[in-house]
Amino acid sequence: MKLEPAPDIKEIAIMIVNKGIFPNVQIDRIVCMRSREATGRARARIWSFPKIWQMALNLEAHYVIEVLSQHFDHLSADDQTRIIIHELMHIPKNFSGSLVPHRGQYKQINTRTVEALFKEMKKR
Repeated sequence: MKLEPAPDIKEIAIMIVNKGIFPNVQIDRIVCMRSREATGRARARIWSFPKIWQMALNLEAHYVIEVLSQHFDHLSADDQTRIIIHELMHIPKNFSGSLVPHRGQYKQINTRTVEALFKEMKKR
């Protein structure tokens, strides 16, 4: 697997956050990467920075959004935006470095909730 910075993905994330959809996201602590030749089936994934690493390295919480080039790059701009919205939904309100699961007591991350946020973002 080859990794490289993905400034184009960071621009999508900045645009989404600037629309006010995710007020909890501190965009300066989001890093975007593109992987090539990855064996995963996902189009994108988000990586956490657990509290133990934050304390050990004396750093604040950060997140990495990784897009898998072979599954992501050919998608339309709207579909790419939807996928980044999905990944941003995994960030908890307290921006702690942990991740929100797809199904939980207070939140569900699925196509319906992503589409609702996408439409809300388009209105703004």
